[in-house]
Amino acid sequence: MTVAQPDAANAKAPRPESIEGLFAALESPLLSYALRLVGERSLAEDTIQEAFMKLHAQFAEVREPRRWLYRTVHNLALNHRRQERKIVPLEPVIAQNEPASTPDATDPEPLPDEQIIRWEGIGLVRLSLGALDERSREVVRLKFDQDLSYQEIGERTGLKTGHVGYLLHHALKSLAAELAKAGLIP
Repeated sequence: MTVAQPDAANAKAPRPESIEGLFAALESPLLSYALRLVGERSLAEDTIQEAFMKLHAQFAEVREPRRWLYRTVHNLALNHRRQERKIVPLEPVIAQNEPASTPDATDPEPLPDEQIIRWEGIGLVRLSLGALDERSREVVRLKFDQDLSYQEIGERTGLKTGHVGYLLHHALKSLAAELAKAGLIP
């Protein structure tokens, strides 16, 4: 039995007559492809649009528009990624790939209004601590000023470890409620 060999003209997919036909046929697959390359939908859509605009400008010269569009989307996405690497973000971004010794280019001093908010918060915490009973205040001080474990706090105060945890939990809950009421924490 012999199998008929397709001739070269039948082996190629017929070329769509218009850019509109190509757009209708390739928009969704190209968008998926671009999204995998750039990772952001709006940027992928812009990449597809730019590729079709380039195709429109040279449609008569392009022999294989499908292949040409995929290659153009690929190249545009790579160009975007290269450009993105050149942009230095204003906020420090810690990436998993970056070495830990990357110097921090941000100013360590907070802005004046941030400093005022911080001082207000510290003052409110001190007032709230003052409103706690003496035993709860002592437990908080030992935990956060001296970084003692519950067991070590219990040994110093004569309280059981579970009671230390109970007092600390309720003291912190009270402090958090005061800070939330003042709008300093959500």
